[in-house]
Amino acid sequence: MTINGGISFWYASERTGTPATPPRAPLTTDAAADVVIVGGGYTGLWTAYYLKRAAPDLRITVLEQKFCGYGASGRNGGWLYNGIAGRDRYAALHGRPAARRLQQAMNETVTEVIDVTAKEGIDADIHRGGVLEVARTPAQLGRLKAFHAHEVAFGETDRELHDAPATRARIDIADAVGSSWSPHGARIHPLKLVKGLAAAVEALGVVIHESTPVTEIAPRRAVTPYGTVRAPYVLRCTEGFTAALKGQKRSWLPMNSSMIVTAPLPAETWSRLGWSDSTLLGDMAHAYMYAQRTADDRIAIGGRGVPYRFGSRTDNDGRTQPATVSALTTLLTSFFPQLAGTEITHAWSGVLGVPRDWCATVTLDRVSGLGWAGGYVGSGVATANLAARTLRDLVLGESTELTTLPWVDHRVRRWEPEPFRWLGVQALYAAYREADRHETATHRPTTTPLARLADRISGRH
Repeated sequence: MTINGGISFWYASERTGTPATPPRAPLTTDAAADVVIVGGGYTGLWTAYYLKRAAPDLRITVLEQKFCGYGASGRNGGWLYNGIAGRDRYAALHGRPAARRLQQAMNETVTEVIDVTAKEGIDADIHRGGVLEVARTPAQLGRLKAFHAHEVAFGETDRELHDAPATRARIDIADAVGSSWSPHGARIHPLKLVKGLAAAVEALGVVIHESTPVTEIAPRRAVTPYGTVRAPYVLRCTEGFTAALKGQKRSWLPMNSSMIVTAPLPAETWSRLGWSDSTLLGDMAHAYMYAQRTADDRIAIGGRGVPYRFGSRTDNDGRTQPATVSALTTLLTSFFPQLAGTEITHAWSGVLGVPRDWCATVTLDRVSGLGWAGGYVGSGVATANLAARTLRDLVLGESTELTTLPWVDHRVRRWEPEPFRWLGVQALYAAYREADRHETATHRPTTTPLARLADRISGRH
């Protein structure tokens, strides 16, 4: 029987054979700090880590509504890779050299995360096998070749383009016609990373209050039902849960993404698949998928189910609609027909933050003391680390290579009010799914005009 919800498979796997982690105490009264961070996910914890490392005397408090890693940091696909949302738009706004610097910083961030986890003794099942993006139709192949050339033009000269036989030599994917491989990617266990990071920042002297929802962020204070924390700097690191804050309903859209994971697969199955080095796997479909080989030899695969809930609502425990579980299972067996009938042990969902222009940002207003980072559009595992190091430099008032990157202080217009927001997102993803079906059925070599129109309307490109 598939376990549906329960936050994520990562929580279930981390609990197996280990004692339960006692919850951290909630805030009980008004408090003061030098920096208060709202959100106990990757962005908030990395920011606390780098600030405390750079300035040990800083009093830093992290406020988390549930527990560290409750949101996307404990539910994601475990892709530590160099993708960043909005790079092409930043190239248009600030010039290609600036965007190339941003991309280079992301390439280096993959190594930074791996190095820091080793330094702090965090065992997060990290394996650096790179990222393989696969095309399975002629239209996808055209996009893949353009994507590959685009990435090389942004400085990723160590990327490799493969034809169909070379792709199958890496992973035996049904109908694969080509792929692009980047070394800038690693498989991780998301929850092990967030738990290890939380323990590391506590060891440095950072105060973490769990079960402490922040209802309002204002200059120099974060308001909760149990008290207000006052600080010169208040940093919002809430990603897909930002819309729940007062005044932020239309800032970032909480986009849903869903995952399933198989039972452990035997060695002979892995031999047939040829998936030997834990390479991350994605594709060039419009409604794209993402997958990893877990440390205990499962396949975890994700994609869009119900893309958005009316009114920017978010779920409680990650429960996923049966139709989404079925669709992801069908997707899995379309990639790997030999896995037909394989047990699906867990299914879950989570939300990611999507700005109206699909651009990740990091910002600090020194006058008000308010700062934020996020809008990662699903690429947050590594991007959160770069954002945190940038927030560190901004808070400390230092002018560095990071503070001059083009995503710093980027502002974006708000999402449309309901019901237009809900109608628009539903229509866009219906268009993307139809475009994928059309391209698969017709085998035409060019991207369907429906998908191009959806891209223009959504602001993705």
